[in-house]
Amino acid sequence: MSNALPSVHVISGLPRSGSTVLAALLRQNPYVKTAAHNTPVAPMLIRMMSLMSEGEYQPAFAQAQWQNIMRGVLQTYLDPEAKNPFLIDINRDWSAHAGLLTTLYPQAKIICCVRDPVWILNSFEHLITRDPLLGSKLVPMAHRATQHDRIDYLASREGAFGYAWRLLNEVFFGPYAHHVIVVEYDRLVASPSGVMNHLERLLGLPPFSYNFQHIAPPDTTTFDAALNTPGLHSVHPRVEPTQKRLILPPHVVERMAHQTFWREPGLNTGGAVVIA
Repeated sequence: MSNALPSVHVISGLPRSGSTVLAALLRQNPYVKTAAHNTPVAPMLIRMMSLMSEGEYQPAFAQAQWQNIMRGVLQTYLDPEAKNPFLIDINRDWSAHAGLLTTLYPQAKIICCVRDPVWILNSFEHLITRDPLLGSKLVPMAHRATQHDRIDYLASREGAFGYAWRLLNEVFFGPYAHHVIVVEYDRLVASPSGVMNHLERLLGLPPFSYNFQHIAPPDTTTFDAALNTPGLHSVHPRVEPTQKRLILPPHVVERMAHQTFWREPGLNTGGAVVIA
């Protein structure tokens, strides 16, 4: 592995909000190595933190040593041949561990893909009900019976949306907000060229001509099958606005509406960059 640190950034944020599309676009750039979907890198480093910071082994890890070990895990997992100067990992847990990320890579950016919560939950409901047996492991069996049960669970602190929502709030309003780049789904699909050019400047990427008319889908069959949710990470062949019919009851829509806090400049006191 090269002694020079690569430029490392991460994709985090909310589910069903364009992270797979964004990663697919970034993978077109020959200078960038981007994960296809959530990797285990962040969870691995988080587990290593307890071993290095407490207990009988804590004295064995000097400051520089533990940083080098963690960098080695990340860089070896993402780019084992050390060929790429830009590495981008994907995991929502990075939003809760921005301090660790920016200690390892001080220039790192946390790209938070976001979307109106109403349309996120609507997308989940379309995805889950596509299977007549309702077998998706995104929602435990005890919470799959009705749409209200599914929505309540998805929005809970353990649910796919609720958990990510808490992490997004933490990083956006927290002390590392100046490392955050918010990319709203609607802006990405409506103006992909403008969004990618803006990201290139923010991440320091060399300019590249992205093909928005042909998106190479990632091979996520095994990953999606493990969650019993085929198509979870499927992407459209072209980057363009598409929107499924709203199938949530009005009172659910009202409960989840008006929560796009990133659009409010007065709330962005930490200096996050918002592309919306």
